[in-house]
Amino acid sequence: MDGEYKASTFGVENNKERELVVAKPVPVGACDLLLRLLAFTLTLVAAIVIGVDKQSTVVPIKLLDSFPPLHVPVTAKWHQMSAVAYFMVTNAIACTYAALSLLLALVNRGKSKGLWTLITVLDAFMVALLFSGNGAAAAVGVLGYKGNSHVQWNKVCNVFGKFCDQMAASIGVSMLGSLAFLLLVVVPVVRLHRRT
Repeated sequence: MDGEYKASTFGVENNKERELVVAKPVPVGACDLLLRLLAFTLTLVAAIVIGVDKQSTVVPIKLLDSFPPLHVPVTAKWHQMSAVAYFMVTNAIACTYAALSLLLALVNRGKSKGLWTLITVLDAFMVALLFSGNGAAAAVGVLGYKGNSHVQWNKVCNVFGKFCDQMAASIGVSMLGSLAFLLLVVVPVVRLHRRT
């Protein structure tokens, strides 16, 4: 039983000796700190990439066949679609949480078991939050790339190519951040399973 303190006590029942095992606090490992730093960095990059995502272009609109097309300037921004705005907010929340949990990990160093239980639960919440934001943004992105002929929604990524490419890159980076948070949940569970 490596990493545990043993204390012998004498029991009254059946005059047998019993051994009491008290676990010492588990220090925060370098893997945990690295994953938290990675989750922070990836969600920060995803939020910044989508936050600066903007593209302006001139779109020709033909009102009647006999008239020449009207050239209208149009701008695509991240906050014009609620799913992308939700994606931005989920990454901002996850980034803020990752920074706070990283600071707590450095200050606490595994001393409080209750705090680490709360942090693990919040890590799982961040996984769910990020996956929901990624799914919402990806669904809108697919509509932008392919359109939907059943409801007559035309694809827009042929007009706003840079905007769509930047959004796709942000979703990819956020997915990596989600996986970092997922590993932050899975690694302690695996460690706990090995002990039992």
